Amino acid sequence: MEPICIEDLIYGYNNGIFPMAEASSKEVFWYSPDPRAIIPIDTYRPSKSLRPILNKMTFELKIDADFESTIRYCAKGRFKGDETWISDQIIKVYCELHNLGYAHSVEAYLEGKLVGGLYGVALGAVFFGESMFHLVPNASKVAFNYLMEILKKQKYLLLDTQFMNDNVARFGAIEISKNEFMQRLRFAKSKKRNFSY
Repeated sequence: MEPICIEDLIYGYNNGIFPMAEASSKEVFWYSPDPRAIIPIDTYRPSKSLRPILNKMTFELKIDADFESTIRYCAKGRFKGDETWISDQIIKVYCELHNLGYAHSVEAYLEGKLVGGLYGVALGAVFFGESMFHLVPNASKVAFNYLMEILKKQKYLLLDTQFMNDNVARFGAIEISKNEFMQRLRFAKSKKRNFSY
């Protein structure tokens, strides 16, 4: 199979499909799930348990300060034997996408060290969330909350989280049909937004 390239990624995201590498073979496959998981931006609120942590401002938060380290941490298994869909090929092409201004990372630092974060792709008024990691408790949750602040401030219209799972459900993810997702995608990607705080 041919290596994926920047053009493949942009075409894929514009059409509601995204790549994942098979853990064993590292071969890349494209997905467009039905139903699709999204997190409503306007109704998101941090959980009661997270609010005291946010108020303490324990973490320093940054955008795009170290995209490559963020995606590489996301590619590591969360526990022994955990398999990842983020292959070296995916890391390479997303770093290229980042250099073109489409892929972004939100990072949490503690005493100057990167300890949590997430990355995704921004097209128009859509943010496609890809993966997140944490090395200390709550770091990824705080980074996600910062992402939501960015999306609200810049008036993004759609946050795609692809598949429903426990991780995204705790942030308020819902499922919608593929048809409804594509309608929202077509509208939102035509709007201009700036991924910054």
